Amino acid sequence: MPESLSPRKLSTARLKRRVCLSEAAQCFHLEFVVEGVEEFSFVPGQFISVVATDPRGRLETRAYSIASAPKANQFDLCLNRVEGGYFSNLLPDLEVGTTIQIEGPLGFFTVREPVADSILVATGTGVAPIRGMLQWMFPAAGPDRSDGKEIWLVYGTRNEGEIYYREEFEAIAQRHGNLHYLATLSRAPEDWAGLRGYVQDHVARIVEERAGRLGLPLPSPKPDPSILPAQLRFDMYAYICGLSDMVAAVRERLTGFGWHRKQIISERYD
Repeated sequence: MPESLSPRKLSTARLKRRVCLSEAAQCFHLEFVVEGVEEFSFVPGQFISVVATDPRGRLETRAYSIASAPKANQFDLCLNRVEGGYFSNLLPDLEVGTTIQIEGPLGFFTVREPVADSILVATGTGVAPIRGMLQWMFPAAGPDRSDGKEIWLVYGTRNEGEIYYREEFEAIAQRHGNLHYLATLSRAPEDWAGLRGYVQDHVARIVEERAGRLGLPLPSPKPDPSILPAQLRFDMYAYICGLSDMVAAVRERLTGFGWHRKQIISERYD
């Protein structure tokens, strides 16, 4: 995930729970408790940086998107084990009760308010900040912050075993009719009954069908040039997180519809 932008005071986080989401992909869900505080405040979509000294005595820092909405002094991470990676092997191997040092939260990959119709797009562990956004918009307890807006989650991966948090997202979609959960496989087997192909194609279909339903023109009209960029508001946004090629492909499709760059909020982790 993104590099740390500035030095921050370090906090101590203790591992509370570890779950392997996919043995094949070696993807892990980690739950932490920040010690010494009652609240660990952050905006869904932000990231923390883990800080540690490697075996060679060098100070290493690695940023990871927070995979949850704020909940007391807790936060979640979602990451893959990577061969030769220091933190990507250190973190999955932590024993429950072990502590790490973190700085943050940091970052601007966050939901623009007031909430508008939105397409959330993720591949792989890019789903981490998206999960936090969805937990915030559709909390298990408390007010619905989606304000009834249409929210699409388009999640792409190669194989069915790599659809992370599938049951959780399906449950949210069952409780809230305005959340549309679309999982698509790029290497789908013959018996796969869901969507196939790449996320950018399904994003384009969503935009086209919504425009047709609402009677909107494609490409979209340009914003009023008299409005300052900081004051621009749109009736739809896209939030994209994943590898650079995917982010670029989705962005290209949306700009082809006349979308303004401020409508497209993205984060890359390669």
